[in-house]
Amino acid sequence: MNGTTASLGEVQKLAALLANGGGPRGTVVLCPPATLLERLNDLASPAGIVTGGQDCHSAASGAHTGDISAQMLADAGAQYVIVGHSERRTNHGETDALVQQKALAAHASGLVPIICVGETEAERDAGGAVAVVIGQLEGSVPDDWSGHDIVIAYEPVWAIGTGRTPTSADIAEMHNAIREQLKSRFGERGAAVRILYGGSMKPSNASEILRIANVNGGLVGGASLLANDFHAIISAL
Repeated sequence: MNGTTASLGEVQKLAALLANGGGPRGTVVLCPPATLLERLNDLASPAGIVTGGQDCHSAASGAHTGDISAQMLADAGAQYVIVGHSERRTNHGETDALVQQKALAAHASGLVPIICVGETEAERDAGGAVAVVIGQLEGSVPDDWSGHDIVIAYEPVWAIGTGRTPTSADIAEMHNAIREQLKSRFGERGAAVRILYGGSMKPSNASEILRIANVNGGLVGGASLLANDFHAIISAL
């Protein structure tokens, strides 16, 4: 819940930085508040940046005042949508089953869902981190996504804004476990799914994290609000 019209200047700055560098060498997705999505899409697309929503409803339409459907996001130019973000799970009580329904709604509207999973501090300290994340993965990813694409984002909830930092070994363990579960369940398709790391990635640690096996990108929070910081992370990739 950050960003107003004034923030679009940072998008213009990021677009210029990418254009001057010959364009991004990976997929760069900006997921702004829905109020900015269409305008941001117009500014970002010439620089090779695509856009996404921060959430969607599981229904295509209906009496759901204040919600936004995947179809509405696609209509505004989005290509991706985040579902099951840790803040949605915590603040709105979203379950794995609901996240899966939202992923299916995204596919029905031609969007790629970025499906988030992650454990809390209590769950990690109890020694159940991997089991929790794999359980979320099993419950949140649809059984059938043939003809579509998915992205997985791992969020160590315990490391976001707490001052605790996962080690490279912590990250590698979890991303490897996610990869093995995807391969076991979906075979070659699971081996090709992009897995993003979403635990306070910033310019100072991006290069180290992105070198870890099975880390295929980042789900970037606060560092994406400033063009220079986000561009430094993109450059690290």
